[in-house]
Amino acid sequence: MRKLWIAALLLLPSLALAQQPPDFSKVEIKATKVSGNIYMLQGAGGNIAASLGDDGVLIVDTEYSPLADKIQAALKGIGNADKPVRFVIDTHYHGDHSDGNAAWGARGATIIANENLRKRLESGSTGGNGGGLKFQSPAQPKAALPIITFDDHITLHLNGEEIRVMHFPAAHTDGDAVIYFSKNNVVHMGDEFIRYGFPFVDVNAGGSVQGMIAACEKVAAMLPADVKVIPGHGDVASMDDIREYTKMMRDTLAVVQGAMAKHESLDQMKSEKILAPWQKYSGAFVSTDAWIETIYNSLNGAQSGAAKGN
Repeated sequence: MRKLWIAALLLLPSLALAQQPPDFSKVEIKATKVSGNIYMLQGAGGNIAASLGDDGVLIVDTEYSPLADKIQAALKGIGNADKPVRFVIDTHYHGDHSDGNAAWGARGATIIANENLRKRLESGSTGGNGGGLKFQSPAQPKAALPIITFDDHITLHLNGEEIRVMHFPAAHTDGDAVIYFSKNNVVHMGDEFIRYGFPFVDVNAGGSVQGMIAACEKVAAMLPADVKVIPGHGDVASMDDIREYTKMMRDTLAVVQGAMAKHESLDQMKSEKILAPWQKYSGAFVSTDAWIETIYNSLNGAQSGAAKGN
């Protein structure tokens, strides 16, 4: 078991889960067919995308190491048979998406990620929203580290499909990847897009609300309107869902930016409830006040240790 679990759990949308590691023996892996040979797996942590075919299996994100056997069983149950997981692509360094790296690396899978992500896994990283939300991710073992890294993008040709892996800088973190399965018209957004309310933006690890908006807008502009969307958390979505989510981020950023232009303090913004119209997005982890704080710190450029892992 890895020490990252507790830190990673802080990234889940429920504070109740953040208090202690989940009972992995009770976690069930749900598999949903998204399109063709692309499936979404949900258990504990971020959503996994899986490409199954004659060339073997590729998965995007890994959830937690103790779930590797259950994930393998789920893959076999949806037609994997005895094909190995050959490739793992990480969308970002947070443990609820990457803690399983060590398990799959030990089984021979090749891990692929942005070079900033590898740096944060290798050296450890302090994450947070630049204010009240903060956690420490310790350095990870060799088996968990990406073997192949990229800067801007990389393309894989597997199972009869071109799989495009694209880096979006200064967004959810500084090492984010969005993965597009071109033949099946499916995109895995990582935590650039989630469905539990206000997103967590890791300002301490080089992320920003402005970058999140830019990433979602670029995806909307470059991919087909009927693309099927696997979010970092939540059920399969559409491009319309991404556009609504992006509008929420853009509109709330404009309100906080306007308050800052009037020289209002962070406490004033919270007490005035300037984001009350978006209260439905407030969650147990990222409350409305935490989202105001995140935007405020993003606009102030409160980033520490971008691409340095601390």
